[in-house]
Amino acid sequence: MGAATESLPEGINVQFFELDDALAFAPDAVVVASPASTHLYYALAFIARGVPVLVEKPLADTTRGLRELVAKAAEHQVRAAVAYNLRYKPSLQHVRQQVLTGSIGEVLSVRAEVGQYLPDWRPGTRYQDNVSAQAALGGGALLELSHELDYLYWMFGLPHSVTARGGRLSALDLDVEDLVELLLEYENPRRLVSVHLDFIQRVPHRFCRLIGSQGTLVWDAIKDVVEIYRVATGQWDRTEFPTLDRNQAYLDEIRDFLFATDATMGKLPDLSAAYDVVAIVEAAKDSNASGKTIRIQGYEQQTG
Repeated sequence: MGAATESLPEGINVQFFELDDALAFAPDAVVVASPASTHLYYALAFIARGVPVLVEKPLADTTRGLRELVAKAAEHQVRAAVAYNLRYKPSLQHVRQQVLTGSIGEVLSVRAEVGQYLPDWRPGTRYQDNVSAQAALGGGALLELSHELDYLYWMFGLPHSVTARGGRLSALDLDVEDLVELLLEYENPRRLVSVHLDFIQRVPHRFCRLIGSQGTLVWDAIKDVVEIYRVATGQWDRTEFPTLDRNQAYLDEIRDFLFATDATMGKLPDLSAAYDVVAIVEAAKDSNASGKTIRIQGYEQQTG
């Protein structure tokens, strides 16, 4: 099927139903927002043609083939990034800045949590038909809720290893994990990071507590509130941030990608960073299946 022009949004005058037609059109840039299991296929095709690509998170559902994607982007000097729009929350940017500046000293322990009842995610649709509920399309709590893994990576880099437990524990009609607990272990410095991901909470929840040598930081991502206790003052400081409109976050990251500078691209994970997030997910799945702690093989470890 070729191009069609019916029922398109204002300002859009063409759409394609075949990859070859889209490649022949030679777009200036592409957003890949298909199911995660197809991201590599589409991104590789456009990058090989020298077209900048922004991939909706996660980069893929497996690391297989991703090294070739990173190499192709470098070979063709093509701008490519992954859209983890949680990075655009001012409250999260503030948390990261506090970590990087040592506001609470050396961070020794972190607890990150996120959960929301899957049938409530996309009103008006059957949750069973959505990507999130289907393994073949790259669904499951680990991939769909990988925002948490990305922002922890954004702050602390790649963990050394992961131990994970979970699976399909609810009565939801899906073939993927709906509840997972991860323990990420870091070396140099040593740090323990626990992560909770679920599709089952009836009240949406997103929260992170960071315990440092000189204080504690608590981030409520739903309310966009950051509270910090500093040993030096013996007091809690509370900062409230304006809640960012979700659609605006998408627009901001697309703008930053299209009109990229070093500053704007710093908010968007590059392909090697996004590879590492997928590597964490992959290792977590291996750990859950084997009952063992798994060493995480990131992009640098695989290519070093």
